[in-house]
Amino acid sequence: MKRLLLLFVLCYSTGINAQGIELGFQVGGSNYIGDLSNNSVSLYMSETHFAIGGFASYHFGPIVAATLEFNYGTISGRDSNSSDETVRARNLSFRSYLIDAGLSAEIYIPGFQPYNLYRPISGFLFVGVGMNAYNPKTVYDGQWVNLQPLGTEGQAAYSKVTLSIPFGVGMKYAITDGFNLGLRIGARKTFSDYLDDVGGSYVSYPELLASNGELAAALGNRTGEFLNTEPVIVPTGSPRGDGTASDLTFLAMFTVSWNLSDNGLVGSRGRSKRKTGCYN
Repeated sequence: MKRLLLLFVLCYSTGINAQGIELGFQVGGSNYIGDLSNNSVSLYMSETHFAIGGFASYHFGPIVAATLEFNYGTISGRDSNSSDETVRARNLSFRSYLIDAGLSAEIYIPGFQPYNLYRPISGFLFVGVGMNAYNPKTVYDGQWVNLQPLGTEGQAAYSKVTLSIPFGVGMKYAITDGFNLGLRIGARKTFSDYLDDVGGSYVSYPELLASNGELAAALGNRTGEFLNTEPVIVPTGSPRGDGTASDLTFLAMFTVSWNLSDNGLVGSRGRSKRKTGCYN
């Protein structure tokens, strides 16, 4: 009985030692996969944009943490990037801000214990729930045009906010027991196919002109601009995008963070003898 009690005390004291708050900021790149992304690593890189954000984590122990993060970036895509003549002839493009917020559970393997540099380096996996906000625009006659109000596929105005499922991997390294550097790479599965304003099918030019106006008709089918002809008329229902999958957003971020205890900076507590127990 005494041995069991001693083991419990050791486990509890080690867990408390590993608990704490972590605050940080991150910088990196944002991108997306959708109807205008084109499946090429080099093209993904050409459409990668600067992103910045911040996060707050609570570490329940060396293995499990909860992280709230907020990021701001840009996503974009252009048919002109494609090597496929048919895709280039579609001639669509977009650019949008990306506002990303989410709450994720993190699982550290083998475990992260920066205090006294006991376990200063660990990888981690994360998954959670979040939201993405966006507003696709394109250039027409030299001006940026908001696409969402137009209904370029004859649709009603879609929401510019979508739920998302963030998931990914990362690595964290404690330089001191109060300061960390890291890398966080993740995707966000969204529940919208309109981050790029391309969701499914064409509406014929005359029909879209009559229902949504001249600008919607001009931007709904831009093949005529590519061919330098009058508007190309395709039957309503002809494929404009994939229409079978929602869009994904991506963030790859370098992180800088500070470890806090419930009573202040971890580093201010001073160094003590390394803990032992069930987390070893």
